[in-house]
Amino acid sequence: MQQYDSLFMIKRISKSMKTKKSTNKDVPTPAVMPVDREKWAGELNLSNFVNTYYQYRDLQLCGDVKKILIIGPGQGLDTQVLKWRKYEVATFDIDETFNPDVIGSVHDLSMFDGGSFDVVIASHVLEHLAVPYLDRCLEELARVSRYSLIYLPVAGRHFQWRLKMDLKGIDLSCIFDLFNYFHRPDGITPRYCSGQHYWEIGMKGYRVKDMTRRLSKYFKVLSNYRNKDWLPSYNFILKSNYNAK
Repeated sequence: MQQYDSLFMIKRISKSMKTKKSTNKDVPTPAVMPVDREKWAGELNLSNFVNTYYQYRDLQLCGDVKKILIIGPGQGLDTQVLKWRKYEVATFDIDETFNPDVIGSVHDLSMFDGGSFDVVIASHVLEHLAVPYLDRCLEELARVSRYSLIYLPVAGRHFQWRLKMDLKGIDLSCIFDLFNYFHRPDGITPRYCSGQHYWEIGMKGYRVKDMTRRLSKYFKVLSNYRNKDWLPSYNFILKSNYNAK
């Protein structure tokens, strides 16, 4: 399998190129998660396996793809599974705790040429950055890849009624999310998920239709869906407006 030897020469690039600081002192700069990251890196839950399966499944909808960039590899299960399935995988993270191939912030992927990857996967990543960085992140994802899988967290507590039957693959689901539908995040204060998230899907200004409209500036939305097997996740399969083939 082809290796990214030349690409990985820029490993630890953040040591020579610091993350650019915001010109607005009120906007927090991208940073590592405010949790015990060593402990978190060692955890493995059912949701990791479910999320990894959906990433693999959604990759099949992107056609003949090989080169993958995973932004925010976390515990690394998706990386290992995709390598096992013969994809060429590079990893990227702002936090060296997770031993990524390249260190940096998703709003600045300038170390990669346009169209360097077939697919970029950013699963539960973008909500960790203040909103003023969001459009820049999306533009960068669309620039460096043909396709993107962007998975985002859903606000609130989640309740599901589900009926599954072997008969003709019947799978009926009704999901209800409980949170304050009138609350609008300010986009620069990480109030959610124990101080980790600046916004979440469903909140005012971040409904699915709002995010679809924002994403459509940089991508063609091929598919979007609620993950019925992991309720806190809403998933988008996207094709770049810049690198379409």
